[in-house]
Amino acid sequence: MGHLPETRMYFPASAHSSILQEAVGEGAVSELLIRSYKRSFNGFSAKLTESEAKRIASREDVISVFPSGTFHLHTTGSWDFMGFHETAKRNPSIESDIIIGVLDSGAWPESESFSDKGFGPPPKKWKGTCQGGANFTCNNKLIGARFYADGSHSARDSFGHGTHTASTAAGNPVNGVSFYGLGNGTARGGVPSARIAVYKVCNDKGDCGNADILAGFDDAIADGVDIITASLGGNLAQSFDTDPVAIGGFHAMERGILTTQSAGNQGPHEGTVSSVAPWLFTVAASNTNRGFATTIGAKFSWTANTISAFPSMNTSAPVVHGLQVTSNCTEDLARECSSTCLDSKKVTGKIVLCDTEFRDGIEEAASKGSAGVIAQCNSQTPYPEPFVTPIPMLCFTKEIYRSYVAHFNNEREQICEPSVLFPWRRNLTGQILKSENVENIDPHPMVASFSSRGPNKIAADIMKPDISAPGVNILAAFSPLGSPSSFPSDKRSVSYNFLSGTSMAAPHVAGAAAYIKSFHPDWSPAAIKSAIMTTATRMDVRSDPQGCGSGHINPVDAVDPGLVYEIEKKDYLSFLCNLGYDLGKISSNKTKGCPEEGSKNMSPAKLNYPAFFFRVPIMKSFVVALERTVTNVGPPNSIYRVLVPQIDPSFRTTVDVFPKALRFNSVGEKQIFKVVVSGKEVIEGTVIHTAILWADGQRSVSTPITIYSAPQ
Repeated sequence: MGHLPETRMYFPASAHSSILQEAVGEGAVSELLIRSYKRSFNGFSAKLTESEAKRIASREDVISVFPSGTFHLHTTGSWDFMGFHETAKRNPSIESDIIIGVLDSGAWPESESFSDKGFGPPPKKWKGTCQGGANFTCNNKLIGARFYADGSHSARDSFGHGTHTASTAAGNPVNGVSFYGLGNGTARGGVPSARIAVYKVCNDKGDCGNADILAGFDDAIADGVDIITASLGGNLAQSFDTDPVAIGGFHAMERGILTTQSAGNQGPHEGTVSSVAPWLFTVAASNTNRGFATTIGAKFSWTANTISAFPSMNTSAPVVHGLQVTSNCTEDLARECSSTCLDSKKVTGKIVLCDTEFRDGIEEAASKGSAGVIAQCNSQTPYPEPFVTPIPMLCFTKEIYRSYVAHFNNEREQICEPSVLFPWRRNLTGQILKSENVENIDPHPMVASFSSRGPNKIAADIMKPDISAPGVNILAAFSPLGSPSSFPSDKRSVSYNFLSGTSMAAPHVAGAAAYIKSFHPDWSPAAIKSAIMTTATRMDVRSDPQGCGSGHINPVDAVDPGLVYEIEKKDYLSFLCNLGYDLGKISSNKTKGCPEEGSKNMSPAKLNYPAFFFRVPIMKSFVVALERTVTNVGPPNSIYRVLVPQIDPSFRTTVDVFPKALRFNSVGEKQIFKVVVSGKEVIEGTVIHTAILWADGQRSVSTPITIYSAPQ
């Protein structure tokens, strides 16, 4: 179709879908459209009959139509976005011996992502079993299954969450995957050759009992898994002795098993991260280069970033406000389209304006036969993440929503309170179009608005989250029994679905950890965690430093980190002793007291963590020093030189490192260095984020530093 129109109001994918719809007549074009070309030129590829191709070729805006000689497949985005391509170097035989245990809502065993075609028998170390219940069959890929959750009679996943996380970590490559034509490509996990064992600790409503979680850890550790991923947690941090993931994860660490856990979805508020134990690998969610745009067209077009996979409306529909089509609710409830407020006779076939994004309002409009919804997003950020909608829908931020209503009121686009908006003063119509793929052009990922932030409320001197990984618009396997939008009225059945959350980020790190373990089978959980944290890439400058940990995961570089920060069990016990914990509640029964005399005097900040936290006094001169020990896992004869950050002079604080160079003569050799922070008259509430960098000319080892003022 030649060049791309220069107008910003032209959305190629929507235009292509419309052309295709006209050519094929009735039917879903989502099954025919293969790809839209929209970056360098304008065109699309689709499955067409000869007569349909001739019909399109006869259009004045079409230059040519011709048969496709090659069918190109593309990944769903998240692994390639991290630079971890299918062509990455691998050790397939060792990778095939790695087992990832997934504590979640079970799995859909018939998914192509769990096919065992080409797999041999499970590794000899596997001691588990397939207790998946009736009609649940394991295979040489999905080698184990157990269920614990209340009311569950099978490990089968009818919710979708567990299937999604398991396939993200270690699912097979599956070609031709999309969500109703969106995100076309190949879905794959981080370690496609690895094995999966599922432990259903959450019921089909997404509730996960603490007792069930501990049972899952108990079995997974004994079954012989290598990595555990748990995309679950509380709304806020719990003490380590009452947090089942902290307790279970400690037992796993004792056996050499790394546990990844989602940070939580309570962002962007500070101090909301719920996974805070230092032996857990806490994962924040970030975006990728994939985005979505949904447009409502009439005389003017407005665009929002929801994922509306429904075919574009053929004709415009009346737009009404919830207050216009209510039955017997108060004005405030009607404006929000609250449950039982809308009259189905007045709503059917219309697009409903709702002054809120609350779920029950959207569900009310969908269940009453609305043709679509335009809602005001309940977002606390100017960059809300897209979500799958149960009906054609746009969700505007507060300012844009008000501008939309004011515009069609023949008013100036002014900001006014919802109580004075009367959009029914004129007859409004709109035509909601199917979402289209758009590319985020930012070179660096940004932490998701929903991702929980630090600081750590239980152990303030331990950085949490630890790392950021893709967690927005992740396309992965799904249960056909689950609602793709999680709305009860949404009865669609899909095998692959878009989900967002830190739940989606954690299995990315589990897959990356398994990948590293395939090259370094003897590395400890702390070494693997350190390798991933110190090789992370930087985030978008708009990202909250309290929310993204060391940065964005980079699995390829993490295989060869050069130096690692090791932490042994006794170090964690000293850490716990300092915090006053009864070790018998978390560690093995053999440990009744602190491991060494005087360990209660060891500050948690002295734990050999791959991140520094300096607590400095308010409005006083200070010099604070912390030591770390690094272990050489690179070439035997190496010299690492340090790059020391320069802090803005207005903070009246400096950072220095001693020595300036570390010389290693052998693999496994350890060296100690010291970071000294000094300054004076730092005001209360000051927080400084920076990092030091050790480099040998080929490898770079980055370690974040947080300096904060607090009463001593």
